[in-house]
Amino acid sequence: MNDAPLVRWLSEAAGTALLVGIGTGTIVASARVGGISLGLMAVAWSAAVLLPILLFIRVSGAHLNPAVTLALAGSGRIAWREVPPYVASQLGGAFLGSGLVWAVLGRGDHLGATLPAHGDLIPVIVGEMTFSALLVGAVFLLSDQGEGRRRWRLLLPTVAVGLSTYVIGPFTGSSLNPARSIAPAVLSGTYTDLWAYLLVVPTTALALALVWRPRSVDRLDRGPGRLDSSR
Repeated sequence: MNDAPLVRWLSEAAGTALLVGIGTGTIVASARVGGISLGLMAVAWSAAVLLPILLFIRVSGAHLNPAVTLALAGSGRIAWREVPPYVASQLGGAFLGSGLVWAVLGRGDHLGATLPAHGDLIPVIVGEMTFSALLVGAVFLLSDQGEGRRRWRLLLPTVAVGLSTYVIGPFTGSSLNPARSIAPAVLSGTYTDLWAYLLVVPTTALALALVWRPRSVDRLDRGPGRLDSSR
């Protein structure tokens, strides 16, 4: 990863802005045309994750998500001192991305805020817990084993988010990411059950971090950006 802190933080902000802008922008745009298929929505969110990973993983590690950063720190894969600037950058990027969606597409569909279907929190708790664990697990595999030949492991977090969108998107909005939920909620003034997402996702990430430790740690080159062409 890049040794210049400011470059890493700006990369995290830009990457998170791309993720939120593409993902929630697709939600808002689809609402304006009467909706799109769930499969296309999953593809859009997969692209929203993959693009910033490809652009920034070798600069900042492309966490793009406060829960991922917390999990990497909680498991010992990065230093705790990295958490505040990374999380601040991710939140700033999320607000930038959501603000651009508002400016270009308007505030339709609550700017893509994550809302429980019919106000039911059970799917939120179960679904967000399950797929947050899947996402963090994918990041840990990428972190510990490197990108692999032809960088195929970069697809692991992308697949986790795409599956989440397809499986639990209709019930929870598929958050897995506090920054992705906070920005559209604040900008659209939609706070319904936001606390549930902000509780379940980071708690799940930290719980997995406590039991999935790395075999070895190089704090100067850790996180999802480690190279390994041997596999």
